[in-house]
Amino acid sequence: MTALILSAITISFLHTISGPDHYLPFIVLSRSRNWSMYKTVGLTVVCGLGHILSSVVIGLIGVALGWQLAKLTWFQEMRGDISSWALLLFGLIYLIWGIWNAYADKPHKHFDVYDDSVYVYEHRHGRPVYPQQRVKVTPLVLLAIFVMGPSEPLVPLLFYSGANNSVFEIGVVVAVFALATVLTMLAMVLLGMYGFSFFRTDKLERYMHAISGAVVTICGVGMIFLGW
Repeated sequence: MTALILSAITISFLHTISGPDHYLPFIVLSRSRNWSMYKTVGLTVVCGLGHILSSVVIGLIGVALGWQLAKLTWFQEMRGDISSWALLLFGLIYLIWGIWNAYADKPHKHFDVYDDSVYVYEHRHGRPVYPQQRVKVTPLVLLAIFVMGPSEPLVPLLFYSGANNSVFEIGVVVAVFALATVLTMLAMVLLGMYGFSFFRTDKLERYMHAISGAVVTICGVGMIFLGW
């Protein structure tokens, strides 16, 4: 349980700070539209919870699979080993895919600031973007982007909890992941609103999936070989 909680906190924190799209749009919209702090914080929290909700919906597939396996007699005898190895395997695959995705330079969502407005578009590193390819971001558009953009690393953590047949574990993992994500988003937004920037996260964005995969892999290794 401790390993799951620490993994959920680490993944959500790194996933959030390595992606400027988790806080840059809120900062720019707040400044350009003279929003109050309460309105900015409110939109950030709603979008953060929407981001987690879509992750949980996908993660329920992992939960259902874990519960189905937990009903099998042969699985009961080796449940911990199988679920831990599954966590490690997912982490390795996600890590390899994240590295490949970073260097293959696949198109990905990107935000940009232009004339005190925020725009979203498909982006490749080093490629020019033309104005007609951009979509202006409004609060509703921003909410839709977050709801439709789940955090994939939550899925194996929920699968592991489902394999243990523990509703309590599932609830704790989801709550911790959600709280860590929203608090990190709020911290970055508030720091940006007051002109502070302690992290150069634009370089990390390219490796966001690889970083998350590495954390899941470390969690799996710890559970199998270190007795976490």
